[in-house]
Amino acid sequence: MFIRKVNGFAVLGLAGTLISAPLTHAATTVIPSTSFSSYSTFESYWAYLYPWGSDHNGSARMKGSSSDHSHIVVASNTLSLIATPTSNPSPPTSTANPHPAIHYARQAVNGWPPETDIAEWKGTANNWFNTFNTSSIVRSDLVSWPTDLSFHSLKAVLTAESNNADVKIQFYMDNVLKATQYGQGFVGKPMWLIVNLQMEGSSGSPGPTGTTTYKARNVVVTRSGS
Repeated sequence: MFIRKVNGFAVLGLAGTLISAPLTHAATTVIPSTSFSSYSTFESYWAYLYPWGSDHNGSARMKGSSSDHSHIVVASNTLSLIATPTSNPSPPTSTANPHPAIHYARQAVNGWPPETDIAEWKGTANNWFNTFNTSSIVRSDLVSWPTDLSFHSLKAVLTAESNNADVKIQFYMDNVLKATQYGQGFVGKPMWLIVNLQMEGSSGSPGPTGTTTYKARNVVVTRSGS
């Protein structure tokens, strides 16, 4: 995964797929590594906007569709999310709480939480591993992110605990375990896998004055059990 920006934040998180107690069945591939191989393949596994619409809690608005790839680009098995400053958006503020003014256009539930962030950057060379049990009970582990502008790997392994209610989440960077967190009552909860590039919000203001690009490749989701 590659990120380059100032005061923007990018997230690859689960806010996707049902979590259940693992069985002894072989792993099933839910999203293959080829999902960014073409637009038709992309559209068979991913949607262009958030599950709830185009806006979230930052100043960027999702913009993309099967006929508009100016901000969501699939090429060379890589997904590129592109954010550009915009003026006179309509509506001028986000439709999502806390309703910040929209300053950017960019690409791209039953309830919240649960949420866990596998990859989140807030304009610095740190990746945030986060798990939200409530809006105020949050575990965050910050890990230094390499600044070599190369792709690096991130992985989360979610496993049901013996009480069949809570979930252990193990976070890896470049195949090294970096953090372990726990999601209370996460088992059986419907979740979305979301890849997004947001601006300002918790990263602070002002945001970038030019184009910002977030790239991801080899995204794979597997699960065991029924």
